[in-house]
Amino acid sequence: MTEDAGTAAGGTAPDEGGEGPAEAVVGHWRAADGSDDVVLLDGFHALKHALRFGADVRVAVSADKDATLRLAADLAPDLTADLAARLSRLPAGVLRGLVGRVHPTGVAALAGRRERAANLAALSGTPRLAPVVVLDSPRNLGNVGAVIRLAAGFGVTGVVTTGDLDPWHPNAVRSGAGLHYATAVERLTPDSLPPGPLYVLDPEGADIRRTELPDDALVVFGSERHGVSDELRGRAAALVALPMRAQVSSYNLATSVGMALYHWAATSRSPLVPGLSAADPH
Repeated sequence: MTEDAGTAAGGTAPDEGGEGPAEAVVGHWRAADGSDDVVLLDGFHALKHALRFGADVRVAVSADKDATLRLAADLAPDLTADLAARLSRLPAGVLRGLVGRVHPTGVAALAGRRERAANLAALSGTPRLAPVVVLDSPRNLGNVGAVIRLAAGFGVTGVVTTGDLDPWHPNAVRSGAGLHYATAVERLTPDSLPPGPLYVLDPEGADIRRTELPDDALVVFGSERHGVSDELRGRAAALVALPMRAQVSSYNLATSVGMALYHWAATSRSPLVPGLSAADPH
């Protein structure tokens, strides 16, 4: 039996270099989990990204702290010292009681959401040097998280959703790998979207390859089944379409967003385009 397994059975072994007995760590977790603004960071990569982008991480645990620090040394050496000080060891059995399903990396954390006021300021600030992605009434939280991950990678201003789904739902944060903290993510009503021209993805639109997406654009995507609402479609500065073979009905939402953002990155001269220096003749 491993030390962690023995601790899981008794639940009282101390955390090496952490916060003390398992009961104290569990109490700290439950106290943090009682806050309305807290989200679960499920796994090492979600915690890694959240820390890199300034998340307010309130408690972080690992079922095998030594293994986590070895993983950090390989994949995130910039965070190894922080994680060594921050992580508390919690036996896998005890951790399972808190999160239900332990991530394969054995890591979990709780962090506060990014402040809404800061997100709204980032979304509405002008001049804007990178687009905002708008997901009009999305239906799948996994797709929402995947889009946020794309938006973070391309360095766009943010992701706005309309409709019922909370883009900070744990399932969206999980599929976004903690990258909600790398961009401004908010749910807004259609009439409170940030300023900027609406470029709506629509099968009847002009080929996106012959269209330049402005840096201050709101690039609007509908769900695979229902498309963009008539309200937002009617407000569009332009309708644009992705190239697609005849008789293929649609792309996955995240795929569509990735294609559109790549087109923006390939044609924009914004200094926020990843990897593009101001001196680049692109």
